[in-house]
Amino acid sequence: MSRPPDSDSRRPVTPQGAAPRPPTLRPPALRPLTLRDVSEASGVSEMTVSRVLRNRGDVSKATRDKVLVAAKMLGYVPNKIAGALASQRVNLVAVVVPSLGNLVFPEVLSGISETLDDTGLQPVFGVTNYSAEREESVLYEMLSWRPAGVIVAGLEHSEAARAMLRNAGIPIVEIMDVDGDPVDSVVGISHVRAGREMARAILAAGYRRIGFLGTKMPEDHRARKRMQGFEAALAEAGLGLEDREFYSGGSALAKGREMTARMLSRSPDLDFLYYSNDMIGAGGLLWCLEKGIDVPGRLGLAGFNGVDLLDGLPRRLATMDACRREIGQRAAGIVARQGHGGPLGGERVELTPRLETGDTIRKR
Repeated sequence: MSRPPDSDSRRPVTPQGAAPRPPTLRPPALRPLTLRDVSEASGVSEMTVSRVLRNRGDVSKATRDKVLVAAKMLGYVPNKIAGALASQRVNLVAVVVPSLGNLVFPEVLSGISETLDDTGLQPVFGVTNYSAEREESVLYEMLSWRPAGVIVAGLEHSEAARAMLRNAGIPIVEIMDVDGDPVDSVVGISHVRAGREMARAILAAGYRRIGFLGTKMPEDHRARKRMQGFEAALAEAGLGLEDREFYSGGSALAKGREMTARMLSRSPDLDFLYYSNDMIGAGGLLWCLEKGIDVPGRLGLAGFNGVDLLDGLPRRLATMDACRREIGQRAAGIVARQGHGGPLGGERVELTPRLETGDTIRKR
């Protein structure tokens, strides 16, 4: 009797209807995974694995499920250029950010691009819209082209995304944030510390009744960490946030105006508003000035990021420079150095943001 085309006499076959067995093989670190790794983890032949991943050939659903589960748990990404290039690498650097609508990330990308200009490496960008599922999809597609390195915003990823990054065998640099456990290298600032420093500056200026306004919460992990640090510093002074206003959409001046109006209508005794970013903070400042509110005497305001937009406001919003361009430059430097024969391995670069009190915090 002939064997089914997807069977493999060398390995035990999972009974029909049984759940696929999880892979037990853990491939060596810093080595790209191969079809053989997936074959050994799933218990079927490399030819069958290839047919499943290329969605070709006569393969049963049970076998297909085993292969796909094994590939996902290992973090395996099929190589779309296998056989086309002897090096198995292209001169592309995958850069994954949550948004291009936010003024923060274009400056990060500029720092990356200018640093890679003379290296022979070319950045390609993907956007996740603050979605873990979208990030996983973007990483899968980008890694399938075997880039020379990956620069990705943030430290929070799905388990599948972390597995893909961990087993890519190329320089991986997570950027913007150092409060967490990086996969490989990391370049950024401590957002918890940034929140603490802002709270201390606000308290030192004499403000006590404080509200927080944030967007993309809790998907924006960096804003969430700033709020945590901010609240921790308030608690040390025996205080807490008096009010909070959250919005799930993108950052915009109009949204900042709307959020500010709502918060002050229900909490008119607040004497300070802390915004998760400068865009909504600028909108809040414009609304307060139009309403004749004494800023910073009656009401203080502060944002975060130090974007160039603040230069055009009637008063300069207090903020914190998040070192965006330098983060991009330092991350690209790590990829270029490690990708051109330097030793692979985690590097940690923590930068120090600078508090700018502007015209919206009372002078001490």
